[in-house]
Amino acid sequence: MNFQAEVEVAGVRVREMMLDFTLPAHYCHGSPLVHGMTPQQTPLPPPAKRLVLFVADGLRADSLYELNSNNRPRAPYLRAILENNGSWGISHTRVPTESRPGHVALIAGFYEDVSAVAKGWKENPVEFDSVFNQSKYTWSWGSPDILPMFAKGTTGDHVYTFCYTAESEDFGAQDAAKLDTWVFDHVKSFFNSSRSNQTLFSALNEDKVVLFLHLLGIDTNGHAHRPYSREYKENIKVVDEGVKEIASMIENFYGNDGKTAFILTSDHGMTDWGSHGAGHPSETLTPLIVWGAGVNYPQKVTSQFFEDNFLKEWKLENFKRLDVNQADVAPLMASLIGVPFPLNSVGTLPLEYLNNSAHFKAESMFTNAVQILEQFKVKMCQKKETTLSFLFTPFKPLSDSEQINFLKKTRLYIQQHKYDEAVSLCKTLINLALEGLSYYHTYDRLFLGLSIAMGFVGWTTYVILVIIKTHTNLTKTVQASNKESTVLFSAFAIVGMIIAFFLLIQTCPWTYYIYCLLPVPVWYAVVKELPVIQDLAANLLSLHIGQCIGFLLVCTLGIEILVFSFFYRSTLTIGLLIFAGWPVITQLWVQAKGSECSKTREFSKIWIDLLYKIRRLLKSFWTTALIWTLLCVLLAAFPLMPVVGREPNIPLVVATGLLTLLISCFSLASRCRSENKHRSNEELKVYFYQMLSITLSTYVVSSTHDSLKNKQGLPVLNQIISWMTLVSSLVLPLLSPTFLFQRLFSILLSLMSTYLLLSTGYEALFPLVLSGLMFVWINMEQEALQHYGLSLKPKLAVFNFAYATDITHFRQIHLDDVRRSFFFVFFIVTAFFGTGNIASVNSFDPASVYCFLTVFSPFVMGGLLVLKVVIPFVLVSCAFEAVQVTTQLSSKSLFLIVLVISDIMALHFFFLVKDYGSWLDIGTSISHYVLVMSLTIFMMLMNGLAQLLTTKRLELPRRTKHHST
Repeated sequence: MNFQAEVEVAGVRVREMMLDFTLPAHYCHGSPLVHGMTPQQTPLPPPAKRLVLFVADGLRADSLYELNSNNRPRAPYLRAILENNGSWGISHTRVPTESRPGHVALIAGFYEDVSAVAKGWKENPVEFDSVFNQSKYTWSWGSPDILPMFAKGTTGDHVYTFCYTAESEDFGAQDAAKLDTWVFDHVKSFFNSSRSNQTLFSALNEDKVVLFLHLLGIDTNGHAHRPYSREYKENIKVVDEGVKEIASMIENFYGNDGKTAFILTSDHGMTDWGSHGAGHPSETLTPLIVWGAGVNYPQKVTSQFFEDNFLKEWKLENFKRLDVNQADVAPLMASLIGVPFPLNSVGTLPLEYLNNSAHFKAESMFTNAVQILEQFKVKMCQKKETTLSFLFTPFKPLSDSEQINFLKKTRLYIQQHKYDEAVSLCKTLINLALEGLSYYHTYDRLFLGLSIAMGFVGWTTYVILVIIKTHTNLTKTVQASNKESTVLFSAFAIVGMIIAFFLLIQTCPWTYYIYCLLPVPVWYAVVKELPVIQDLAANLLSLHIGQCIGFLLVCTLGIEILVFSFFYRSTLTIGLLIFAGWPVITQLWVQAKGSECSKTREFSKIWIDLLYKIRRLLKSFWTTALIWTLLCVLLAAFPLMPVVGREPNIPLVVATGLLTLLISCFSLASRCRSENKHRSNEELKVYFYQMLSITLSTYVVSSTHDSLKNKQGLPVLNQIISWMTLVSSLVLPLLSPTFLFQRLFSILLSLMSTYLLLSTGYEALFPLVLSGLMFVWINMEQEALQHYGLSLKPKLAVFNFAYATDITHFRQIHLDDVRRSFFFVFFIVTAFFGTGNIASVNSFDPASVYCFLTVFSPFVMGGLLVLKVVIPFVLVSCAFEAVQVTTQLSSKSLFLIVLVISDIMALHFFFLVKDYGSWLDIGTSISHYVLVMSLTIFMMLMNGLAQLLTTKRLELPRRTKHHST
């Protein structure tokens, strides 16, 4: 393996290591959950013997509380409860607003730790405690995606689950409310059967019993039909009726003993376009209604202040609204039935929901404070054990003496019946304990952050030096003496051993060694190239300072545009509009540069000569430049449009299919006229198959939409055609000729047939416009070749990808190649964010996969959505492969330039990663960092796929002709 190949492989390995380790390092390694605490339970008898928890998955607060157009409640029973029998409010969820994190917050009392994003929110990296685990018995009914995760890992066999089949979660079903009806019917059957089962009957009559009803119908109807649809609103009525029947049945079963508490809430809301995952208020505001044993009755008020206007809209101004954080529901449930608070809960008990004595409230709050303080103490001990005593800095507001003081003072207040003072002190202690948990969890952040930043800077510097040393003529190769190399190696080895010893005596986790030791070999490699640095400095000093500053400013502006595009999609529009003027600007600059050589000419003569040259240039160049400009402007419109999925437009998808078919016809006619010597019947068959595939895809999209609209489900024939189209789209391009434009157009047609099936609106046009721009880009780069003295410029019309790999002599890198690499990165980012924001989960609309399946299957649906995102990348990568081979430039050298660009962006996003503020900001910052860190690895995979799609060809078996003798 040569030196450059080693650098390339090392680059990928370093990227993988940094992606795996720097994200946990920013959060100071691992999960914030700690273990070893003692369960804390309120010493006084609880008001309720049992609790019924209804979680209406995907139910928005406004959808439940608002009145219909006829000024009547959408859920009459629940409205009557909050007006006459119970307390109500809004439960504020956190990002990601998904079912798994939402249920963990409700039942376990903590928010999924950031490291769980690596598990896809499917399983928590560590085990955790929950209200179900602390209960004596828990029976649950609902989705197979939610219930099993709370039964797994429980101590003892006391959590029972009853689930319907995964196939029942069908977005294309006639009525998804049947999922909720199934739950209600099975709960009724369960209680009826208990009358003839003495063991079950006895268990149901025990204390500390939880009944959990997970209702998925509303979420399913919201995805399929949107929250403002008739189906979504009717499902709310079904839930309202079902809750009424279940509550009445349970009260009758227990002889109206007044020992049952009821809670209805939701795990998350839903956007107007039927998705969730991000931090829009429609996703984070969920209803909370609590009634029954130990719960306060409605509190009438004359006025109350909230920043929103919901009270007036819902006509609930006179009923006190009690808002909580979603994690507060877990301690509320624990207090009502008298079980220990979940060990990892960070929720604060909402006392205003409780209808009990002041003594009970104070004792419950004290238990809540001690339970959170226990987590703080365990976390502090863990950090103290792994830090040298003279380096350890404790959290001063909660020193050992302060903890004792808080606890003694609170217990004294309770003994003196000063319950309000005790509650106030407990709230202060809770807030300090939570701050302390965060303090110790991020204790090593500065130290690790600086180590990782040094690694980033060192690695980027080294790659730049490799590019300059092996791909330019800016420096002379000078070998360092063996003595100098030995001394240098020894010095860095000693530094590494000192760092390792320092980490060893502190018993740091093994990942700390990677964070701290990785910069050592990287900077050793940089310092080894000191002669290259000296030559480079001498060359730079010989240049005009204005040129150097201008180049740096342009590079900085380009990088910042890429970074800002992750936050503001409209930045891509600005970049594309700048690109639109690139052909004219660069040609004017070239001509102006040539005019500098004749300074002795008169000023007027210079301009006359320049204008003459420009006019002559435009005669051969204006057509390509004009098309480039128009396509850049057209592509610039996409980032200004709403995120995909918010406004479905099936007729536009159909129109895009017809437009693609029309372009195919023009291409076929042109080919038939001009390329007889390269054409065969087999090639025409492939071309017709692709056109047929486009036609079928257009038909399937239209007919599937109509079928689902009429609630007839997904037609089996359409499903078969969709999957066959998907499979064939990966094979058909390999059957087409390997001539440049023929192969690229074949790839476009095949991928467009699949992309149409995954489209719901304007995004169907995106790959078509992007591909048009890529074709023009290839032509534009050919025009740029003449400025570098390349006498032999390959003709694109007859250029064959199959022979491109035979190029053995690659030219050196020019300054314009930095621009080419930047164009590639910019187009890749445009492919990411052109029609949506991949960093935001709610950009994905499940309706995109309805041509393939409507039954809920997270892995298959996720795979199809990823395929939809990847298709534009493949188009850009294939175009870039064409640019590389036609400009006779090594793909490895361009990869190294791309590596530098993405490293600089990654360093930006590393310092922008957050774990404070809103979880929308936290989730977005993590997503951005992971995307940029994955960029180089991903682009290498795309480059390999592009080479496969452009250079390989499968030969169809030819029919043998038999001649009679």
